[in-house]
Amino acid sequence: MITLGFPRMHKEENEKRDFLPDFFQRLKVEKGEFYLEKGYGSKMGISEEEYLKANENIKFVSKEECYKQKIVVVLRSPEFDEIDIMEDGSTLVSMLHYPTRPTRVERLKSKNIFGVSMDSLRNDFSERIVVNYNGTSGNGIEMAFEELSKSMKDFYSKDREVINVTIMGMGMVGLYAARAAGKYGNKDLNNKMAGFGTKGIKVTMLPRTITGDKEEIIKELKKADILVDATTRDDASKFIIENELIAHLKPHAIILDLTADPYLVDTNPIGVKAIEGIPTGTLDKPVIYPEDEIYNTIPKEVKTHNRRTVVGCNAWPGIKPEECMYLYGMQLFPIVQQLIRLDRNDFSLENDDFFNRAIYRATIEYFEKHEK
Repeated sequence: MITLGFPRMHKEENEKRDFLPDFFQRLKVEKGEFYLEKGYGSKMGISEEEYLKANENIKFVSKEECYKQKIVVVLRSPEFDEIDIMEDGSTLVSMLHYPTRPTRVERLKSKNIFGVSMDSLRNDFSERIVVNYNGTSGNGIEMAFEELSKSMKDFYSKDREVINVTIMGMGMVGLYAARAAGKYGNKDLNNKMAGFGTKGIKVTMLPRTITGDKEEIIKELKKADILVDATTRDDASKFIIENELIAHLKPHAIILDLTADPYLVDTNPIGVKAIEGIPTGTLDKPVIYPEDEIYNTIPKEVKTHNRRTVVGCNAWPGIKPEECMYLYGMQLFPIVQQLIRLDRNDFSLENDDFFNRAIYRATIEYFEKHEK
């Protein structure tokens, strides 16, 4: 029987997400042994007994033993010291983010690890298969409006103007953010503002032709009450919004970081965020105010003089863990099923199976041939 390891994620205290028992129940028909790290599911109130009831082939072991299995499945990418525990030639299913993590790609290649990046699992129309757009955009917009209600003095006044939500990026994350923002102006949804008779929300989405035009982007920044970064970049070493432009935002404006791109100092040039000088939020600290000490962790070559309240999280769907993991479990089931049944060399774009092709698109080999 093939062995699968499911380690827990320990990056933040508020990281509670583990796959739910129903995910393992669906996998019980497969010839696999499932090694779960001790305490798996405990932060969501799920006991070991519930997992064992779902699948009798589950064993609870140490984190190290989980990483030594043939296939390792963990939502957020392991740290390098955890990757080093893995057996050469094993498989890692995780959010690996190849385009913005070149050193991670090299570490995986050095151990001949078959990477299957959840964020790169795409169908034949380039649409993501494992994704929680609502959990990212919806949670982010909700938190951004909560902070705006504190910083904007006339937020609940019927005499104020419309609230302007400006979204950079027109992909699915941006589209879901626009939809989520629009609900705050809908009186039929019984939202907090509706009872005060306030004016609604104006959502503006900016394509690259605008974000790349300094004169036009300044005009948009001056109007924004919430500025949303939902961009994707071809070059993670270049800013879209330089720090000097943040000065054009209203003093009460909120910057919502949905991409959560990190600063990477182990590359040359360094990897930066789309908006220069904003910190990266976490599940433990998703709201960062202008005088927060976290600014001291930003690389010194990055300008941070101009600041606004930043709402950001490097794991947005984790705000609502059970809802998130139910969705991911449903989406990942056929992927893990294929990995149990097949050899790593069986995946290709020419295969007749839909999920087989999707898995190949999530490999380092495909990334380096077609995406890099």
